[in-house]
Amino acid sequence: MNSRAARIEQALDQALALQHLEVLDESANHSVPQGAESHFKVVAVSSQFTDTSRFKRHGIINDLLQSEFESGMHALAIHAYTEAEWQARFGAAPMSPPCAGGSGK
Repeated sequence: MNSRAARIEQALDQALALQHLEVLDESANHSVPQGAESHFKVVAVSSQFTDTSRFKRHGIINDLLQSEFESGMHALAIHAYTEAEWQARFGAAPMSPPCAGGSGK
């Protein structure tokens, strides 16, 4: 069985023309049992958000993930950008994650 994060990623990837997608399980930051998969953050960049209000973008993503809410997802933080908004805010390429360590030798 796929994790909730994988199902979220798959649902959004299939429905939206995405230039960038991050799905983060933030459940460990909340008072829930370990492995609850109940609190998530989505960062999505798509040209489909052009001329669409932030409220509407959230509605699109919430609608696409309704089955996850019905099966126990409690909270979803949504950060949805057009490609131009992403570039203006973060630059031409998606930000790299912080280094996990290692000497590189």
